Amino acid sequence: MRDEGATGGAGDGAKSFRLHNAFIPARPLEPALYLVATPIGNLSDITLRALETLAGADVLACEDTRVTRVLLDRYGIVGRPYAYHEHNADEAGPRLIAALEAGKSVALVSDAGTPLVSDPGYRLALLAIAAGHRVVPIPGASAPLAALVGSGLPNDAFFFAGFLPSKDKARRDRLAELATVPATLLFFESPHRIAATVAAAAEVLGEARAACVCRELTKTFEEFRRGTLGELAAHYGDGASVKGEIVFVIGPPGEAPAPEAEDVDRLLTMLAKDMSTGKAATEAARQTGLPRKDLYQRLLDLKDADGK
Repeated sequence: MRDEGATGGAGDGAKSFRLHNAFIPARPLEPALYLVATPIGNLSDITLRALETLAGADVLACEDTRVTRVLLDRYGIVGRPYAYHEHNADEAGPRLIAALEAGKSVALVSDAGTPLVSDPGYRLALLAIAAGHRVVPIPGASAPLAALVGSGLPNDAFFFAGFLPSKDKARRDRLAELATVPATLLFFESPHRIAATVAAAAEVLGEARAACVCRELTKTFEEFRRGTLGELAAHYGDGASVKGEIVFVIGPPGEAPAPEAEDVDRLLTMLAKDMSTGKAATEAARQTGLPRKDLYQRLLDLKDADGK
């Protein structure tokens, strides 16, 4: 799974990593699964503990060996990474657990950031825990946290929701479910979907809600585009070319008082005159901040009561 070769300056067979022109020997690791955070763009964001773990592990598993090889070469770490990703997890996972059973140390990295955050490493960690092995986090770079602190939005409470669904209705339904969460929301998003996602968020959550599109974090063209959801929807709706990795951050809902039930019924009835049940519920959720699912059911109840 990993070649144990000389490290070009630390002695034959020794495990080490390079800082500038100095080779630092890596101390032996106890048998365990080490979840190692790696840089999300800038390779200088690696931690010393992460380097020592990557250099000292008996087995190094990664999402894409080509991506990890760039990091290893930068810091003079010799060894052949072992691929572990969603397409080979059923085969590779048991082999990595077998290495733990044999008393070896196993380090797991993703292509960027912290393993297990929206990647298949979660399955490997569960296998290791179920088999009674130690799981040791090696903290470091995290795209959601970098986006949160750079966005300028409240960070006393936040909710990371991963990727939104790709289909429009499912995406809007998910946003409606999260509409009243009293925290800043964080999502991963792809460049070709960001325009549709921002537009849906503006419609479901309200155009006045503060947000930030965080792109290419820690890289040369890092960008924080801040504004209201309405302003961001207008920007990306104009066909602006978007490239790179994105974290979409949406501020928490306002502190508006909950509407009276009679007012909600009146709003639903008015909206249903010109809209389908689903669209009326979505618009009511945007205006009131109440869950779309509850509003949809309430509108059905109102229609049944009226015999329509």
